[in-house]
Amino acid sequence: MPAPLTYLLVDGHSVIHAWPELKREHRVASRRHLARTELLKRLRNLQDMSGMQVVVVFDGARQGTNEEREPQGLQIIYADPGTTADTIIERLVAKYIQERPMRVVSADGMVRETILSLGAEWFSPEILRSLCDGAETNMRARLA
Repeated sequence: MPAPLTYLLVDGHSVIHAWPELKREHRVASRRHLARTELLKRLRNLQDMSGMQVVVVFDGARQGTNEEREPQGLQIIYADPGTTADTIIERLVAKYIQERPMRVVSADGMVRETILSLGAEWFSPEILRSLCDGAETNMRARLA
């Protein structure tokens, strides 16, 4: 029986604020979408090269939780205004940790403590950057 698929849950805004090049774009309202677009591009590459299922959770501004699924791609969740990305990530870990390996990327120390106590792995945004860099290097090598 094959090993269960590993899920990588990413707090999108936490990473955007931790990576200087994304934070710079996010500071300008008319360019915020560029920060999200770049993060999602890098996470698609990581998913393609690692075999992990990547789920990105953003704090939302619209009423109601909204979810997008790309065919064979990322799962993107926008929290409703009354719920944070942290809460959604913690709930997903609590619900699915017994069924599959879960990894979480967040700069929030409380999220780290909660998900570690539930049995998930934690990565910092800097570790995520390193994973994305490695995936992109491997992708370029395969294409060469």
